[in-house]
Amino acid sequence: MQIAVNIATGFIGMFQEGGKQFVGLVTGIIPLLIVLMTAVNALVRFIGPERVDKVAMVSSRNVLLRYLVLPFLAVFFLTNPMAYTLGRFLPEKQKPAFYDSAVSFVHPILGLFPHANPGEYFVWAGIAAGITTLHLNIGDLAVRYFLVGLVVIFMRGLLTERITAVMWARRRSTSEEESWVSESEEAVADEVVADSYPGPVIPASGTLASTHHPMTPAENVSGDYRHTLSTGEEA
Repeated sequence: MQIAVNIATGFIGMFQEGGKQFVGLVTGIIPLLIVLMTAVNALVRFIGPERVDKVAMVSSRNVLLRYLVLPFLAVFFLTNPMAYTLGRFLPEKQKPAFYDSAVSFVHPILGLFPHANPGEYFVWAGIAAGITTLHLNIGDLAVRYFLVGLVVIFMRGLLTERITAVMWARRRSTSEEESWVSESEEAVADEVVADSYPGPVIPASGTLASTHHPMTPAENVSGDYRHTLSTGEEA
């Protein structure tokens, strides 16, 4: 009986702890997220989406700005997952590298700007759990996490851009090789058909008199014999 009581107590206790955690979120991070999201949306409205797009276009011209400033602006202003739409200003070869940089920054930014990716705030909460348990200031950790994130996304952007360039060149050479093989196979098939079928040749100029073609069995039969076959009477 005591075992059943302990199981029931532990079962309901798990949900009680979950309720306490939820109350902590409601009174802590959720209001902060709502205020931050409202403030950032208002800031975007005041600045204007067109000006944000212009800044993104300028940032896409330089490699340092492209993989350092542009991902930060995208994640800060547009948040996850709309941040990736700023990659539309980049050439096709640079879009994978921008996406890699932006998607790698949605967690390091949470310590200072949790509105950027509120659905994955638990990632930052797990990282800061030890500091929080010791009742220490997590501001230093948030700043260091943010700065290290900037370095990492810049390195990932450069590396992914290089990998994309190599794959792009390889894909072009592969497509050219496949096209050459396809054309060769078609030419060989045409030659095989031409050699195996000695039938009439259709002249390109449209004049039948200048082109010789072998007679078919029907054409080789004399007129009298065809008449006999059709009427059943001998001439």
